[in-house]
Amino acid sequence: MRPPAFWDAAPTHPVARVLRPLGALYGRHTAGRMDRAGLRAPCPVLCVGNFTLGGAGKTPTALALAGLLRDLGANPAFLTRGYGGSLAGPVVVDPDRHRAGETGDEPLLLARLAPTILARDRLAGARLCVAQGADPVVMDDGLQNPSLTKDLSLAVVDAGVGVGNGLSFPAGPLRVPLARQWRHVNGLVLIGEGAKGEDVAKEAHRRGLPIHRARLIAAAGLSKRRVIAFAGIGRPEKFFVSLRETGAEIVDTRAFPDHHPYRASDLEDLAARAARAGADLVTTEKDHVRLPQLFAARVGVLPVTLRFNDPGPLIAQLKALVSGSQL
Repeated sequence: MRPPAFWDAAPTHPVARVLRPLGALYGRHTAGRMDRAGLRAPCPVLCVGNFTLGGAGKTPTALALAGLLRDLGANPAFLTRGYGGSLAGPVVVDPDRHRAGETGDEPLLLARLAPTILARDRLAGARLCVAQGADPVVMDDGLQNPSLTKDLSLAVVDAGVGVGNGLSFPAGPLRVPLARQWRHVNGLVLIGEGAKGEDVAKEAHRRGLPIHRARLIAAAGLSKRRVIAFAGIGRPEKFFVSLRETGAEIVDTRAFPDHHPYRASDLEDLAARAARAGADLVTTEKDHVRLPQLFAARVGVLPVTLRFNDPGPLIAQLKALVSGSQL
């Protein structure tokens, strides 16, 4: 879905005010579910979640955390629900065999780095992770899911949007009122810069939580190329900015809803735009895995990686997780 504009406006926006009672009911119900005790997995569980609906940068964060865990000598495996895919699991994701329609897009990216288990039943998925040699499990999303006990939960926030208007869905983007979510979080990953993100960071600091600041680094290689950029992610504008910062000449853009399933009409339109402009098509890694293979071969990709400004405090939390002192 594409977030409605009023989610990023003041909470007094007329539409938000009308929907606020429904948001209060939804938030209260989800908060009660979030507070339930989960079952213990056979190994430590690191949850990479977010406070809101939509993208915040969880997947690049999960990939970066798995890299740090490997540097510590651990054997991480990813556990994901596979949003947008048809498989229920538990199943080991194979990028050479599975398609985005089966698994969703994120699992295909995660599986390039470490064993990735797709499972709607999180406990069954964690057990399969362990069977694949995992220690610990890195759970991509699931902060509000109570089925598993989390040993370390990090909330990812895009500093450019923060938590929007601070209201619960559908009045705003929050899954649960923010005050109810802090008790389930052990640290904040703040990606990029922005006043709204700083507001969240101030609250995290007030509660004594570590704040891990990070930024997305785009790969080089597109400098001075004429490109048409398209993306179906949480904030396509962020991708367009990253692409422009590489030195690419963006002649046109097209934004799609998050996790958009590309149709033939979309692909025909993109190809026609590129032909008229004499430009190359470029998209994100998440979008690229959702494209039909023949069309994907004609589209460039801008890989991005997450880099922590000061990884020391985060590494300390990960060491405690690996050693079991958080259990």
